[in-house]
Amino acid sequence: MGDQLIGAFQNPGLLTGIPLALLGALFMSFGAQYQHRGVAKVERLSGSDAGSGLTWQQVRRLLTRPSWVAGTVMLALAIVCQLGALSVAPLIVVQPIGAFALVVTTLLNARISGHKPTRKSITAIAQCVGGILIFVTIAALVATEEPVSNGQLITILLLLLLVMIVFTGLWLWLRKRISALFYITAAGVMYGFVATLAKVVISRFQTGDFEWLTVTCLVALIAAGAVGAYFVQTAYSSGPPDLVIAGLTVIDPIVAILIGLIVLGEAAHAPMWAYFGFAVAGAIASWGVFQLARHHPQVVSDSQELPIARGSGDSAAPKTGSIRITEAVSKVWPDPPVHDREDRHDRKDPR
Repeated sequence: MGDQLIGAFQNPGLLTGIPLALLGALFMSFGAQYQHRGVAKVERLSGSDAGSGLTWQQVRRLLTRPSWVAGTVMLALAIVCQLGALSVAPLIVVQPIGAFALVVTTLLNARISGHKPTRKSITAIAQCVGGILIFVTIAALVATEEPVSNGQLITILLLLLLVMIVFTGLWLWLRKRISALFYITAAGVMYGFVATLAKVVISRFQTGDFEWLTVTCLVALIAAGAVGAYFVQTAYSSGPPDLVIAGLTVIDPIVAILIGLIVLGEAAHAPMWAYFGFAVAGAIASWGVFQLARHHPQVVSDSQELPIARGSGDSAAPKTGSIRITEAVSKVWPDPPVHDREDRHDRKDPR
């Protein structure tokens, strides 16, 4: 057993990589909330639904929204933190830690939107976070880094090309009928490849191995990131930010870890119980995403399947644990500091 638990002891970079990944998850939480706010504002001002894809005009308007720009800056900081973590820690350790962003985003969205978490949504979030935490614990114990060969990198690039063709084709064919879950899944898969390619590029820069294949890898990284970013912004117009983050923090690491396990061999020396644990933890986290997509209070309220008490209305009802947590957060974070120009008018006219 002692020889199997090698990751945390052979790689002291984990002590730096894990805190950096946690800081990146925090920036991701606030960035997602601000970007969602900006997308919703642009969608309302343009008078057209962006659920089937943002138009070029809507994308241009996003660049003028202070809230969206602030969110983009925070997401850029999240990327910097994640790249820093990837430079010192294995991919399959860094990626799952983003699940921390789901908890923070849920509390922020509950405060800002007025949709208080229900028991079913909290259970789903617990499944997402719990599954990913089990995943990262196992990964931290058994993960090791292996040099990436040219053959492995070509395999990753070909897989990315295939995935981009499939998702683009599905989007063009079904864009009028697909829901937020499609955009979240597509973005999560894209970002899983982005994280993998980023790790490869960083490793090759560190070893001075910079040639045409590394340049191709960098170009593919940028392309996948752009496609993923477009899907994320469209997902914000179709669902609440914590649902988007739930999908990203589960699908993104699962894809990256599968690449790390199958293609890069980062767990080549892991015992059989570790693979079984990966499968069970991944299933729990994925089920949590689907349950959250069904039972998120904002989604349920918008579809008029269940009346949800909004805002700070009647407080006579007994307070659940989630309501008490939300109220505690509101004392520290009473309102976002970055407002769009129309926010003052929105408070007077909440439509």
